[in-house]
Amino acid sequence: MTIKRLVLIFVLTPIAVLLAVSSLFGSWQEPQFQSRLELYQTNIALQAQAWQSEDSNDDNLQAIREAILGEQPLESATKQYQEARQSVQTNLDKVNNKLAQLRSQPEITPTPPKPLPDVPPTTKTSRQGQQQQLQQSFKQLQKLLAELDLRLGILQAQQGQTDTALKTWSELQQRLDINPEFGQTAAVLSGLWSNPPRLLPDAQQSIQKNLEGWFGSTALIKLYQLQQRQDALSTVKAAQQESAAQAVIKLGVIGTIPTLAALNGLILLIFLFAQRLLKGKASLLAQNADVLWSTPWDGETILQVFVLGFFFMGQLFVPLVISLLPIERPIIDVRLQAFSVLISYLLVASGALLVLYFSLKRFFPLPEFWFRFRFQDNWFLWGLGGYCAALPIVVVVSLINQQLWQGQGGSNPLLQLALESQDGVALGIFFSTAAIAAPFFEEILFRGFLLPSLTRYLPVWGAILVSSLLFAIAHLSLSEILPLTALGIVLGVVYTRSRNLLAPMLLHSLWNSGTLLSLFVLGSN
Repeated sequence: MTIKRLVLIFVLTPIAVLLAVSSLFGSWQEPQFQSRLELYQTNIALQAQAWQSEDSNDDNLQAIREAILGEQPLESATKQYQEARQSVQTNLDKVNNKLAQLRSQPEITPTPPKPLPDVPPTTKTSRQGQQQQLQQSFKQLQKLLAELDLRLGILQAQQGQTDTALKTWSELQQRLDINPEFGQTAAVLSGLWSNPPRLLPDAQQSIQKNLEGWFGSTALIKLYQLQQRQDALSTVKAAQQESAAQAVIKLGVIGTIPTLAALNGLILLIFLFAQRLLKGKASLLAQNADVLWSTPWDGETILQVFVLGFFFMGQLFVPLVISLLPIERPIIDVRLQAFSVLISYLLVASGALLVLYFSLKRFFPLPEFWFRFRFQDNWFLWGLGGYCAALPIVVVVSLINQQLWQGQGGSNPLLQLALESQDGVALGIFFSTAAIAAPFFEEILFRGFLLPSLTRYLPVWGAILVSSLLFAIAHLSLSEILPLTALGIVLGVVYTRSRNLLAPMLLHSLWNSGTLLSLFVLGSN
């Protein structure tokens, strides 16, 4: 065995595995992005439920409204906020327990004559750093919990549960560890819904500062009614109706299009499985199903590409290069954040593709079916059909996944940036990263190279499953492993049947584009 192979297998591969496992377990206690996304959608639904058409007796408009919002939007929103509050409280307790454990640990000071710089000892400095990080998380969770309680009380009051709402706000005021502004806003809300009502000074400013959307307009309407300020009341009601009409359109966009695509995908899946049962190997699902690639390289080349080209580029080399650039950190400007994400991704992709090229160069010319791009083919139908078929599959898997992780497990940080960014240039850069660069690079690496390479050792279905799992793990978020594995399986089936990389690239691009569109619509609220 050569020194190169020894270093690759027994040194670099274990390091890469440890890096991946460390990143995955690092996401264990991080909140899922899906939980935050659901609250955004709930807030839009609350705005939309305030919409009133000019013809209140129009049954068709009422049916459309119920189809989009459901029969009991306030009750559904209350349940969503209660679940979010419970999740935040659980995380708050966990952080508090970690802080208590850290404070109770004895301090260990390293011996001055023999420092160990390569070993991270539990010194006073490192303990203080951990405490500061935990305390920052603790404060953020406290703030979020207070915001949820303010909103939850309004939901309860609007459903006639005034005593419950007053109790929610009273408990918020009694918490000494929150920002006084939240306690003041809770007092304002308690006064508005008390019997008899109490109008506190600076009530309007407090509401406008700490409440927004449907919650803010609902509280202001209650305030102006009590103050008998008809002009202000008319203005806020008109603004609420305008926002409600826009919210209905947004919900229609993010709900109708994916639903129709998922319905078509379900019909397509039923058709394909029925055809498979009736026609057997003559069906579309059986096309090229058992045809293996001729793979002239072995597992060492696969390891070389992924260990050196993917993990070391993505986890060590590129982050090191980026850290050396003379850029002020943290990056606050959203356009610079988007540009930084794009450049980092392009560097990782370029490095990995270069490693791939030099690893396979000695095997040129490659056998048939490797890295095929054929524009005069039915790749568009495979890609579009695969996207529709993936929707119902991934939705079902995601629902199961949410029950398993209960809002934890981390998420792709790009999703958060895209949700909160309403800058057109930044969104364009995010789109370039997610809908163009990512499908091109990841499909070449995982479907174009990894999947066919694995058929040297596994049947096609086994190669699809293993490559899909590695594709999901490579995103380094525990909560995304199951949904991305399901998506990877569909991508693998589309590629192995079409034998054209344009098909999974289109599917991947449509998936990421749909996600970004939904985030843009939700974030625009």
